[in-house]
Amino acid sequence: MNKIVSKEEFKTKIKPGLEKDGKTIALCHGVFDLIHPGHIIHFEQAREMADVLVVSVTAARFVRKGPGRPYFDDEMRMKFLSAIECIDYVMLSENYTVDDIVESVEPDIYVKGEEYAKAKDDITGKIADEKALVEKHGGRLGFTTGQVFSSTKLINTAMSGLSDEVIHFMQDFKTRYTMREIRDYAEKASTLKVLVVGDVIIDKYTYCSVQGTMSKDMGYSARLSHSEEYLGGAVAITRHLASFSDDVTMMSIIGSEEEMRLRLFDELADRVQLRLTYSSEFPTIIKHRYLTRNEKREEYRKIFAINNIPEKMQYEEGAYKNFKERLREKIADYDAVFLCDFGHGVVNREIMDIVQEDAKYLALNCQTNSANKGLNVITKYNRADVFTLDQQELKLAFPDSSLDEKLSLGRLSEHLKGNGWLTRGAKGAYGITGGEIQECPAFTLSVKDTVGAGDAFFAVAGIFTAAGASVEIGTFMGNIGGALGANIVGNKEAVEKVNVLKFASTLMNV
Repeated sequence: MNKIVSKEEFKTKIKPGLEKDGKTIALCHGVFDLIHPGHIIHFEQAREMADVLVVSVTAARFVRKGPGRPYFDDEMRMKFLSAIECIDYVMLSENYTVDDIVESVEPDIYVKGEEYAKAKDDITGKIADEKALVEKHGGRLGFTTGQVFSSTKLINTAMSGLSDEVIHFMQDFKTRYTMREIRDYAEKASTLKVLVVGDVIIDKYTYCSVQGTMSKDMGYSARLSHSEEYLGGAVAITRHLASFSDDVTMMSIIGSEEEMRLRLFDELADRVQLRLTYSSEFPTIIKHRYLTRNEKREEYRKIFAINNIPEKMQYEEGAYKNFKERLREKIADYDAVFLCDFGHGVVNREIMDIVQEDAKYLALNCQTNSANKGLNVITKYNRADVFTLDQQELKLAFPDSSLDEKLSLGRLSEHLKGNGWLTRGAKGAYGITGGEIQECPAFTLSVKDTVGAGDAFFAVAGIFTAAGASVEIGTFMGNIGGALGANIVGNKEAVEKVNVLKFASTLMNV
């Protein structure tokens, strides 16, 4: 008998026969990346609870344990499971949740390990929803007992799932912090009232395949595939933060395009409060990038970029007065303010002064890009509780070849009278607090697109320290956000809290 079946095949062909014979069904679900003794005990106990045991596997593209996981592909993981005698059927779940499997199998008992018996210990927060769905289909929740093993720990330590540098870092980090503490800070973050101020940017990506160079010119010749638009700039940071806090507001100035206003409200209004001012003179900023994909892996290279940023970007007086007065009136209501200064006109000296003077907790990100290089330097600010910048931005702030990065970072921390982070790409990040610098390695070298990585780092690191976490925890969590962000093309998706916490749990399982 072929144990590996599709959801449709089980629902329409197999289940009716089992029901006719009065057979009861138990369902186990998971990633099952590496089968170990704990799994065998779990399956055997589950099989004793019913006549038939069905085991479903989360498809690789829906696994949220960080880049590089699962270690084994869908076919191999299902093959492992089908070789286990007590398992009757194996199927693939193509969802972030088990809902599609429960709908097809309608188990009499849905079996979880004893570590899930307490709903508060479930990082995904889905146990209550799973229980309700199973009961809706006439089943119940059950738990097995026995020694808890960890596929993640085995893969991390025995199968080079993580680099030696990351393993050594995590072994040291775990002597000071626990996953329980990290989850507690995430819970505190959810209660914070957060304000995001900054430039709205639309990232337009046009995908193409390069055919070569033009026969009579220096440019590329490429075949067009398709184009997509993503909400970037302050909006991307807002979306990241909205996954962690239940009360996020964004304030910005955009163009008067009706379709842009409708899009922002359609995509954000259910999770974010929008306080937008509209300019009749300047359009919403669009950055248009042309990309080609690596033929052997999902990695993208930008070959050309254009934007619609005016040479002299200064919003009209009426729009700016409205924006400024709104900000001054409301800023004291928020527990934390995230200032996202992309240098495209929203943040001028007056806005800087209001935020620096009145924000209870200020997280600052002042970015350098091709449109403002050398003109938008972070040292124009004199106060931040926490800040982030990259290596190029640090060099522009302190253009002294005799200074190394750590000395420059120390000077910046003193200048801003706050703590912060230097993101270093594949080298990880530095965090500075009280003049002391800690190093954290990069948690992945698997990268699709680095455009949104820095924004994700800023949002995640900033929200954790705003909730009271140390800068060292902020560095750890920010690096997780950056690793996840580097594996999202552009700002197509937000870095979600559940994914950050699951990746953190993966790393803490060293």
